[in-house]
Amino acid sequence: MLRMCSRRSLLKFVSAMLPLKAINASAGTFSFERENNENSWHPIADSFPSHPPELVREMVTVAHFNLSRVKELVDARPSLARAAWDWGFGDWETALGAASHMGNRAIAEYLIANGARPSLFSAAMFGQLEVIKAFIAAHPHLQRTRGPHGISLLAHARAGGAVAHPVVDFLQSLGDADADPTIPLGDDEITALSGTYPFGLGVNQRIDVTADRTLSKAWSYMYSPLTWTRKGTMGRPLVHLGGHVFYPAGAPSVRIRFSEGKDGAFMTVDDSGLTLSARKGSAAQS
Repeated sequence: MLRMCSRRSLLKFVSAMLPLKAINASAGTFSFERENNENSWHPIADSFPSHPPELVREMVTVAHFNLSRVKELVDARPSLARAAWDWGFGDWETALGAASHMGNRAIAEYLIANGARPSLFSAAMFGQLEVIKAFIAAHPHLQRTRGPHGISLLAHARAGGAVAHPVVDFLQSLGDADADPTIPLGDDEITALSGTYPFGLGVNQRIDVTADRTLSKAWSYMYSPLTWTRKGTMGRPLVHLGGHVFYPAGAPSVRIRFSEGKDGAFMTVDDSGLTLSARKGSAAQS
């Protein structure tokens, strides 16, 4: 027969088994999480059982360039080898995707060895020509698929260096494996569109459109000098389609339009039924 015990009895039992810091007395629960240091305890995060978002973002960020930190994070939480992050507008990037478009073989190899799922883009970076050919034979025109941030399959192969030259040659022979170039903007256009576009009263309800005329040559053919940033988030490079119509990196279905009126520049963002409009330097429009 099961016998019910009082809440006080239960807490007495738990307190005998666990350090006091493990008990969240204010909530009347005993949820806890132990860090690598056995004597360090803190309440379970609201995101549990998902990984904390800030940890996932760090994992994908450092997978671009920092092998030692990647190892620390994966050693602590092995499933982070498969981490993915949305940089904005559905521009999803995995840790392996980050290493692949940077040509960072050491990080990519470590992630795959620890459970990351190889992809078309990692194969291109590794110079795995037969894998690429098999993918495209199975799915014609797959070479036109873009990776994180809209980076092309051909760019991933170029990032692989000499070992991936056969993949570069093969993809170039197909004629459409690279990204379409952005349409140039004049200095006067860049100045006119740059600025702050409020869309509400909150401190983070504003869009900053900023210009970087020193954008590295490696990416300047893909992106305009303009970056679109909601305050408090990561900036998204803009691809210019012409006529001051753009889409953010990695999100070709989104449209960001700028028009000029007597009151200055006006911006409209269309994203799958969501529409945001704001005038440069003004109060929110909608």
